[in-house]
Amino acid sequence: MSESTNTSHTTTTTESTRLVAGQQAPDFTLPTDQGGSVRLSDLRGKRVILYFYPAAMTPGCTKEACDFHDNLNRLTATGYTVLGVSKDPVDKLAKFRERDHLTFPLLSDPDLSVHQRYAAYGEKKLYGKTRMGVIRSTFVIDTDGTILLARYNVRATGHVNSLMKQLDKLDA
Repeated sequence: MSESTNTSHTTTTTESTRLVAGQQAPDFTLPTDQGGSVRLSDLRGKRVILYFYPAAMTPGCTKEACDFHDNLNRLTATGYTVLGVSKDPVDKLAKFRERDHLTFPLLSDPDLSVHQRYAAYGEKKLYGKTRMGVIRSTFVIDTDGTILLARYNVRATGHVNSLMKQLDKLDA
């Protein structure tokens, strides 16, 4: 599902720097919307769905978050922990969680350092124009920290349904 990117302007989104299945997921510690923090390596032993989205409380990001919420029971029943990451400050994420009754952690990455380690920030095209921004991306990480699935440039609508079909194949 990934698009090729122009490598003359940035190195963060080239195909060669994007993460792929089989690589170790970069570790991080980020603050959550509930005042704590999440360190990825502390989740070893659990499978993690880590998704990056552009901005809390926007239509597309709300749709995607609500889709994860609506499918959370099925995901957790099959052993997945869902984590959403955006550049928004924790207070905005807390409002997003409350407004939309989200029941999974939302992580704040205001300096985009984790976005960049996952190649989820860089050049993207929007309405025919190239600009820098968050690249809607999702990673499925196995119990040992290995990436099982890396998806870039996903669409908000239908993404969770498509992801769940891929998870069913991984779990088969």
